[in-house]
Amino acid sequence: MTAIIDYNAGNLKSVEKALALLGEPCTVTGDAGKILAADRVILPGVGAFGDAMQQLKQTGLDAVIREVVERNTPFLGICLGLQLLFEGSEESGGVEGLGILDGKILRIPEAEGLKIPHIGWNSLELTGRGRLFEGIGAQSYVYFVHSYYLKAADVSIVTAQTEYGVTIHASVEKNNVFACQFHPEKSSAVGLRILKNFTQIKAAAQPERGNG
Repeated sequence: MTAIIDYNAGNLKSVEKALALLGEPCTVTGDAGKILAADRVILPGVGAFGDAMQQLKQTGLDAVIREVVERNTPFLGICLGLQLLFEGSEESGGVEGLGILDGKILRIPEAEGLKIPHIGWNSLELTGRGRLFEGIGAQSYVYFVHSYYLKAADVSIVTAQTEYGVTIHASVEKNNVFACQFHPEKSSAVGLRILKNFTQIKAAAQPERGNG
């Protein structure tokens, strides 16, 4: 069973629908017990970084997420869910993120011919042996909707990146923590394969990368 964390940050139904297409049992919940009992956990999200962190703290879900990670339960952050895993964001100065991974969330710089927010399909450069990308071809396209991007402190955790006026760390993996800036649930067959790969990762799996 996969738990999709409900913390009033949206984008839940599309993730739930994608998992249903894969035949993966799932539950949308903000209940700590159900989240901790799940075989794997997904943190989706759209909206403002500061508001989302406030919701997580008010509900105690920030501590639940940390416990999930400590248990080595497979965990996937999507879009805002990726950003929240890091130290903080330029979007909400002074607001601390979960700090589970090291890095900063920065605003995509203005550039001629680029629209912000970045909305649309971009190809991925696969930069490591990421378990999410098994069976995914080089330069596969996925769907992005965001104004802020990840610059990871440790590039060894980066498994995919893309270019949009700047190099965007589009996906990361460290032990059993995974995250995507793009929306796999909106990325057609490629995205479904990424989600399928995630559902096949077990809590007992040994860490394969990002230990440095």
